[in-house]
Amino acid sequence: MPHDSTPHLPVFSANPDYDFEIRTVLGHSPEGASDPGEVLAATAGIAKGDHRAWFAAWLALAERTLETADAAASAAHRVSAAGAYLRASAYFGVAVNAVSALDDTAVLAPTFAKQRAAWESFVDHAAVDVERVAIPYEGTTLPGFFFRPTAPADVAVGTPRADPAVGAASAGTAPADPAVGITVGTTVGTTTGTTAATPGKTLVAVNGSDGSLAALWASCVSAALKRGYAVLVFDGPGQQSQLFDQNVPFRPDWENVLTPVFDFVAALPAVDPTRIAVYGISQGGFWVARALTAEHRFAAAIADPGVVDVSASWTAHIPKGLVKLLDENQNEKFVRDMRLGMKFSPDTARTWTFRARPYGTSGYAETLEAVRRYTLTDRAAQITTPLLITDPESEQFWPGQSQRLADLTPGISTLIHFTAAEGASEHCQPLARTLTAERMFDWLDDRLAAPTETLADPAEAGLAGHTAPHTAPQTSTGTP
Repeated sequence: MPHDSTPHLPVFSANPDYDFEIRTVLGHSPEGASDPGEVLAATAGIAKGDHRAWFAAWLALAERTLETADAAASAAHRVSAAGAYLRASAYFGVAVNAVSALDDTAVLAPTFAKQRAAWESFVDHAAVDVERVAIPYEGTTLPGFFFRPTAPADVAVGTPRADPAVGAASAGTAPADPAVGITVGTTVGTTTGTTAATPGKTLVAVNGSDGSLAALWASCVSAALKRGYAVLVFDGPGQQSQLFDQNVPFRPDWENVLTPVFDFVAALPAVDPTRIAVYGISQGGFWVARALTAEHRFAAAIADPGVVDVSASWTAHIPKGLVKLLDENQNEKFVRDMRLGMKFSPDTARTWTFRARPYGTSGYAETLEAVRRYTLTDRAAQITTPLLITDPESEQFWPGQSQRLADLTPGISTLIHFTAAEGASEHCQPLARTLTAERMFDWLDDRLAAPTETLADPAEAGLAGHTAPHTAPQTSTGTP
C-alpha cells in the first residue's frame, strides 16, 4: 500500500472546540504557561458535550496549580512560584471561557478574579523588569504592564556586556539571584536591560477577543523579551478587566485606542519612538490592521492572522436563508427565526449570549449589525505601515482572510504561510508557536534594526519559501 504522506496530528477531544482549546494551551508550554502532562490528564475522558465537566476540569487544574504556587511563594521559591502562578492564570483563563456554555454564569466573576490575581502574582514573583502602568484613554485609563528586556536591546545573545553593578564584562558569569533587588509594587524585578540611557525597540502587544494575559505572554511577550524588545501589554475596550470589571464593550475603531497607546509608550524613557512595532493575535489582527488605517507612526506591525471581516466567523454558522433576511433588513423575521432555532439548541443560545456581551448588544439582529462594523474592506488601502500577516493552513475562523488582507495591501504586506506538514495548521498555529515566533521576530528584527545593524539575508531570517510577493517598502524612518 502507498504511504499516506498527509500529516495527522493527534486528536485530543471529539469536541472540535475542546480539541482546539487543548492544542492552544499545549502550545503555550514552551514559554511556561502550561505543562502538557497536567493538561492532558485534566482533560482526558471528558465527553463531547459535557460542558460542566469541561469547566470543572479546568477550574480544578487551575486551583490545584494555584495552591502549588502559593506554597512555593511561602517557602521563598520565587522561580517555582512564578511558573505555577503563570500556569494557574492561563488555566483559569480557559475556565473563564468555558463558562460560555454553562446555564449558570454566576461563576464567571469569581473565576476571572482568580485568573487576574494569579497573573498579578506571576508579575510579582517573576525575574522580569516590569512596571504596572495606567494608559490615559478618553478621560480614564487602560491598565497595562510594561516589560523591559533582561538583555540589552540590539545585543546578540552571548555577547559580553558590562555588568551595570561592577562595570566588568559579565559573559559567562552566574546570573544574579532574581529574588535580590526586587521591589514589589509599581516596578517589579531587576533593571538589567534597556534603560533611559539606551532607548531601544519596543513591541505593543494586542490581545484577541477573549485571551488572557498569561496566554499573550506565551504567544508573544516572552519571545519578544528574549530578543531584546521592551513590551507593553494592556486591556483594551472589551478585553479582560475592561469587560468583566468595568463592563466596557469592544469598539471597531481601534485607531482611537492605539493612538493614545502609542503616545504613552513613545514617551517612556526606555523607548525609541522610531522603533515601536505593534502585534495583534486572533481578533487582535483586525484591531491592529484597523488602527493602521489612520495611525501611521508604528514602524512595523504583525497581524496573527489577517482579519478583514470579523463577522464572517459569526455568519458562517448561520443558515444562508437567515443571513439573507438580515441583508434585506427583515430584522423582525430574522430575530423570530433565530429565537426559534435557539430553542432547539440551548448550548448555542448560551454561547451566543456570552460572545455578544463584549459587543454591548443583546438582540440577534443588533449583535450581527454591530459585528458587521468590524470590517477593513473599504479602509485597508489606507495602511502604509510594513505589515506581516500570518496565514495558517486550515484557518477555521477567518479562512482566506490573511490572503485577502495581503491582496488589499499590495507593496505593504508580507504573507507568511504555515502548513500542516510543519505542524503549524489552524488558527494562530497553536502547536507551532516557537516556529511562529522565529519567523515573526526575524522579520521584525530586520524592520526595526538599529542604524548600526546590518539587515539579515531573507534566507537567514527563516522566511525563504514562506513569503508571498507582497514586500515591505522603505518607510520614512529608513527601515525596510
